[in-house]
Amino acid sequence: MKSMRRKDREISKQEAVALLDSAEYGVLSTVGKDHQPYGVPLNYVYKNNCIYFHCALSGQKLDNLEDNPKVSFCVVGTTRILPDQFATEYESTVASGIASEVKDEQRYTALRWLVEKYSPAFIEEGNHYIEQKEQAAKVFMIKITHISGKARR
Repeated sequence: MKSMRRKDREISKQEAVALLDSAEYGVLSTVGKDHQPYGVPLNYVYKNNCIYFHCALSGQKLDNLEDNPKVSFCVVGTTRILPDQFATEYESTVASGIASEVKDEQRYTALRWLVEKYSPAFIEEGNHYIEQKEQAAKVFMIKITHISGKARR
């Protein structure tokens, strides 16, 4: 990994992880067989130095991951435009890693974590939904190999 150009904006690894843990959504970036980049926003959950997400059973994202499991994942936290300074206050985290499909109990655990994050008042209903849609989604894990964050506050 290249070092960060704006060292004065670098945040600690702990702050970067905290933002990754709390952000609402992230953008997954992959590269296709044709070397074309592809970024897609998605819901996710961060646990145990890994990012988990669910997806459809087919599509460009899966085609890209099958060909090249190396990915980048970016989240943006709070932002505020500073029009009089021609600038923006922001906080962001970028993580890179290797994506792989998860199955069996780890798959169900990841789906439950997603329910806990996005629908905490509906855990029982979420567990029922997971059982109903068992074959309708795949679950992937990104094992993080590098993480960094920047902020202008």
